[in-house]
Amino acid sequence: MSVRGAYLGIGLLQTTLAAAMPAQTLLFSASSPALPHPAPPASSARPLLRSALLGQPFRCLPFSFPKVASSASSTAARPLVVVAVIKKAVAVLKGNSDVEGVVTLVQEGDGPTTVNARVTGLTPGLHGFHLHEYGDTTNGCISTGAHFNPNKMTHGAPEDEVRHAGDLGNIVANSEGVAEATKVDNQIPLSGPNSVVGRAFVVHELEDDLGKGGHELSLTTGNAGGRLACGMQYIL
Repeated sequence: MSVRGAYLGIGLLQTTLAAAMPAQTLLFSASSPALPHPAPPASSARPLLRSALLGQPFRCLPFSFPKVASSASSTAARPLVVVAVIKKAVAVLKGNSDVEGVVTLVQEGDGPTTVNARVTGLTPGLHGFHLHEYGDTTNGCISTGAHFNPNKMTHGAPEDEVRHAGDLGNIVANSEGVAEATKVDNQIPLSGPNSVVGRAFVVHELEDDLGKGGHELSLTTGNAGGRLACGMQYIL
C-alpha cells in the first residue's frame, strides 16, 4: 500500500473513532515513530493530541465542569443574638433565736436585682430587713457591721433617693411568724464595684421607721432594734 493510501485509511479510521467517543473523552498523547505525519498549522487555536494507537493528531474538544454554588455564599447571614448573663446568690439566715430563713437574689445583665426572702420564727408584724456591709458572723450578727452604704447617705426607705444601698424596708410576718417578701432594687448588684456578694442580710427585732421616726437612730438604723438572724450571701 502506498503512503498516500495509508493516510487515507488512517483518516477514515480517525473519523470513525471520533464519532464513537463521548464529547467529554480526553485523549492523551503518546509518540509513535511508525508513520510520519504533517506538523499542525501554527495558527491552530486548539492544541492537538496524538492517539496512542495511531500516532495521528486529534483536536481536543471543549470541556468545562458545571459550577456548583458554594453553601457558604448561598446561606444567608444570621444576626448575632446577645444573651444577658443571669447572676444568682443565696444567703441562709440564722441567729441566737428561733428565727431562720433563706434569701435568694437574681440579676439579669445590668438590670435590677430581685430579692426573694422567706423567714420563719418571727413575732407577727413588721421587721426591719437590711443588707449589711460585712459577711462576717464570727461574733453573731453584730459582726456584720452597719448598713451597706457605698454612697455615704443617711438611712431611708427603699424608694427614697437618699438612702443606704442596703435599706430594704420591712418584711411582714403573719400570725404564724412567717414572712415572705419579694423586693426589686437597683442598688444591690451582684457584680461590679458595689457588688453585694459576700455581704450579709439581717432581720431585725422591730419595725424600721424608714428614717422618718424622729428617733436619734432613725437616720442610721431606722430604730429597728436588735438583730435576730443574719447570713452572708454566696454566689450560685
